Amino acid sequence: MEGLGHEPPPQGAPVPLAAPALRIAGLHHLTLISSDLERTAGFYRDLLGFTLVRETVNEDDPGTRHFWFAADPGDPAGLQLSFLEYPQMQPAAQGTGAVHHIALRVGSPEEVASWRDYLQSREIPTTPLHERGGLASVYLRDPDGHILEIVADAG
Repeated sequence: MEGLGHEPPPQGAPVPLAAPALRIAGLHHLTLISSDLERTAGFYRDLLGFTLVRETVNEDDPGTRHFWFAADPGDPAGLQLSFLEYPQMQPAAQGTGAVHHIALRVGSPEEVASWRDYLQSREIPTTPLHERGGLASVYLRDPDGHILEIVADAG
């Protein structure tokens, strides 16, 4: 960075943090857009087993409902998914700046296969079981088209 008294690190070298105490501890939540929160709740709560932990409004847009789901509400560091309801929005297009998919971890490749069978028995289309790169996974879409991956370490 010219003019600041130091040169940028060589390409590929780790960039030192300004303050060593700064650290990202994990993923707190993901916020997605839903066209229908009742349908979204039916999918994430009733089909996937998430717990609806909070029904509120978006503090930045008080006319918009905001639902929070937790994979394990007893785990304060566990995954939370947040959904804002915008029924008037058009479906998103994939591209730069978009999220490609959300990967949901399960315990084993056998559990991935069980999820595939469970979802297909409820007429939720999934991909076949993929085993690659040390992972076993299946993909599906939620009612608004978000791609979900159910994944486990293969070994």
